[in-house]
Amino acid sequence: MAVSPEGTPAPPVETPPPPPPEAHTLEPGSVSAKRGARGARGDSGAGRLSFCTKVCYGIGGVPNQVASSAIAFYLQLFLLDVAQIPAAQVSLVLFGGKVSGAAADPLAGFFINRSRRTGSGRLMPWVLGCTPFIAVASFFLWFLPPFTSLRGLWYTALYCLFQALATFFQVPYTALTMLLSPNPRERDSATVYRMTLEMAGTLMGATVHGLIVSGAHGSHRCKETALPGQVAVSPNATRLYCIAATVVAVTYPVCSSLLCLGVKERPDASPRASGQGLSFLAGLCLTVRHPPYLKLVISFLFISAAVQVEQSYLVLFCTHASRLHDHVQSLVLTILVSAVLSTPMWEWVLQRFGKRMSAFGIFGMVPFAILLAAVPTAPVAYVVAFVSGVSIAVSLLLPWSMLPDVVDEFQLQHQHGPGLETIFYSSYVFFTKLSGAGALGISTLSLDFAGYESGACKQAEQVVVTLKVLIGAVPTCMILIGLCILMVSPAPKVPSRTSSRSLGRRTSYSLA
Repeated sequence: MAVSPEGTPAPPVETPPPPPPEAHTLEPGSVSAKRGARGARGDSGAGRLSFCTKVCYGIGGVPNQVASSAIAFYLQLFLLDVAQIPAAQVSLVLFGGKVSGAAADPLAGFFINRSRRTGSGRLMPWVLGCTPFIAVASFFLWFLPPFTSLRGLWYTALYCLFQALATFFQVPYTALTMLLSPNPRERDSATVYRMTLEMAGTLMGATVHGLIVSGAHGSHRCKETALPGQVAVSPNATRLYCIAATVVAVTYPVCSSLLCLGVKERPDASPRASGQGLSFLAGLCLTVRHPPYLKLVISFLFISAAVQVEQSYLVLFCTHASRLHDHVQSLVLTILVSAVLSTPMWEWVLQRFGKRMSAFGIFGMVPFAILLAAVPTAPVAYVVAFVSGVSIAVSLLLPWSMLPDVVDEFQLQHQHGPGLETIFYSSYVFFTKLSGAGALGISTLSLDFAGYESGACKQAEQVVVTLKVLIGAVPTCMILIGLCILMVSPAPKVPSRTSSRSLGRRTSYSLA
């Protein structure tokens, strides 16, 4: 019975009975059939993203990758040979920074989901708010203070601050993937744009930063002194690192502005869940108990740690464990160019053969890493660099392509609760950073045990052997363990478009 606006029952209205099913039969060439076909095509195109939106979304991830690329390849070398901090303190810097970034991930998920939606959305204000602070922190991370006794504490505090701010920047940015479109294919396409542009940012960061600071390293640095031990830091080295730091810091305001102008965060498309929403801790417990998510996280704990170790020790290996110090810039450039160029290929492989089959591309790094440690010659190094770049590309693309499928499967099984996208993304980054902290901290500490001398031109034989193990055996073991876990776990079920639309991408839930 219908109800009038005043609240009194309105008289029932007689409606003719619906026609029988035969009356709805459409001839193939009829106007109604054509309209139905156009409507079906319209449904299939729901949630389609424009090229400009995908590009602007990808640009938003560039600054963090520019800074992270420079840090991954050159921070350890800078701390050891320019700041001349002992290896044990460098281990503390790297471990403390990674742990700070990891600890900031659940905090980011908590505070972001407690925040109210504004005119620019729920996630975008966090990205824009972190931009000026992280730009300043990234600059001072490469600044050489005038004092020497407390440099270890200086860089530990700055690296912890930078990693925490980078987390509060990256978590809402990556979680924005789920709010771009309800269409899984469009989200995968946006992820490819993001990964491609992030790889371009990685390429730009390592290349530009490396070219600027190349004058601070190289064989000429040791030829200018006859002392076998520590070499004094030249003022030119500190100036070059400050210039490179300025270039990196400028990318944050530029790229964040383009992200804000080109991407609009989708509002909550579904009605609020009835009753009280899940608390943050309850949602976190639900996510970590979801078997597909748990196995995905554990497998990429090992794989991402292997990639971080390979990146961090490549420059040190070429400088102190082989005669490749004049090829450092070219090898880094080869890795990153091959990674950028192979990312679209891996997108095609993902669509054509599936995500689990694409994981075998990560295995390509294993034999070549061992080959580089055994035969550290220039031709071998360039082949290894190219293959490693191809493998690194799929290792970076695959988890971010599989994670939305895991979130979709979880929401289909828990439709009574609100969406937990931010918790999924923040907890994934938390665990991967924690694994990287342990791997880099322990491996750098092993250099101290081997007798690494900061600022020295020639290292002991034990240090050379340790660097060969870190560049070959350690990444190999971690990659094999991660791939075994990934292969034995069942693949998450990708929901249909209808199911994806019915989920509504709920992101508003209580965290009281």
